Amino acid sequence: MAGKRRRDDRDNLKKEGTPLTSTTLNPNWAQLKEKLNSNTHKRKHIKPEAKITQVRASGLKSSADNPEVTADGTSSTLASLKPVNDDCSLTNAVAMDCEMVGVGSDGSRNALARVTLVNAWGNAIYDEYVRPLEVVSDFRSNISGVRAHHLNKAKDLWSVQKEVSELIKGRILVGHALQNDLKVLFLSHPKKDIRDTSAYKPLRSKEGRPRALRHLAAEILGVKIQQKEHCSVEDARATLFIYQKFKKEWEKAIREKRKKK
Repeated sequence: MAGKRRRDDRDNLKKEGTPLTSTTLNPNWAQLKEKLNSNTHKRKHIKPEAKITQVRASGLKSSADNPEVTADGTSSTLASLKPVNDDCSLTNAVAMDCEMVGVGSDGSRNALARVTLVNAWGNAIYDEYVRPLEVVSDFRSNISGVRAHHLNKAKDLWSVQKEVSELIKGRILVGHALQNDLKVLFLSHPKKDIRDTSAYKPLRSKEGRPRALRHLAAEILGVKIQQKEHCSVEDARATLFIYQKFKKEWEKAIREKRKKK
């Protein structure tokens, strides 16, 4: 009888919409997970490359035909790196970019101040300012875009680390010089799942050196980025779209390399 009463009470809780979980999550993190889950069934089957092709085509037009295109055929606006759609679900591949500030007496050591993750459609699925463990001695605002007020209510590093770790686990991680981003997050990621636009041989210079992301974006996507302050959303989208341009050849090369081992 007591068992039946407990089942009835549980059914009533379900009907009333009362959460049955005993764990209380950070409100922002709970909202993010709910948003990711609710958008899963809304995914539009559009190739991510479609938008990039459009961007590249617009980059070939003259500035007279397109006010967002400069005289050298590149765009200087974030609008050119718009997501393919409004699908904010968690995809098999995600791109990450971090902004860092300086800590230590001379501000030469890096500390995480902002981290962004975008999905395969270019939508930001995670974007948080982070409170460093040490006192910031150099905000590097002219590059990082981070200022003191951004960190007033920022999340602590370990909370962000946990959330980012959960989001990238088991997924392809795209980025530029990802070793630097992972280092300030105190995280690692399987080498087989990393797609780094600074390390991919076809994207390197003739001398085999890594090329700056802004140069790759201008040449491959026809857009100008990092003209002044950096934006982690913009940079993450740029690495994602560059990866998608080379995805077929890139993944083929990885498969062939694995076969030889």
